[in-house]
Amino acid sequence: MNLPFDVLDLGRMAFGPCYELQLRHVEEVLGGGRDRLLLVEHDPVLTLGANFHESNLLLPRGEYAARGIEVVPTDRGGDVTYHGPGQMVAYPVFSLDRRGRDLHRWLRDLEEVVIQALEGYGVAGRRFPPHTGVWVEDLKMCAIGIKVRRWVSFHGLALNCDNELSPFDLIVPCGIEGYGVTSLSLETARTVSVGELKPRLIEAFAKVLG
Repeated sequence: MNLPFDVLDLGRMAFGPCYELQLRHVEEVLGGGRDRLLLVEHDPVLTLGANFHESNLLLPRGEYAARGIEVVPTDRGGDVTYHGPGQMVAYPVFSLDRRGRDLHRWLRDLEEVVIQALEGYGVAGRRFPPHTGVWVEDLKMCAIGIKVRRWVSFHGLALNCDNELSPFDLIVPCGIEGYGVTSLSLETARTVSVGELKPRLIEAFAKVLG
């Protein structure tokens, strides 16, 4: 497939080094480089967005470390979410100068990427205004949070494939009370790995954003 962006498959990586890598790519795109899509699985980590509320951590911070889960403040939008092995994290470092500088449309496009990728599995993803992300009925499958620097977007989306979901019970995911989470493996009643989903997600990015 002739893609209008570069794809970097990072495998498994801790959040901190991956964030630093994103920043380097932001500078390259700002300098006129091609858009690029970073794909990664993170070590267990809670990331805290710019709108984070401490009450959405249901345990003392030290307890997460004792469970092997890092807690990291970030500059993306949103509240708290969990990343871990088996979850497909995609960071599109894309110029929004080339896309009309419309943040609302950009978020809807990212949701559409996920919705189209899920369609290939017979899973009906949906939007749930005013919350950003993709849901299956009343369960959240994909969290989305971005940051924009001089109209280059980074951070991105986290789609539950075959990851352990119990860590979400230790937080109020994205600060939205009363709703649970699900995964692609649960919804299809079979194991759907990150490796299996990856080419389908890339294809969906190309169709929606190409």
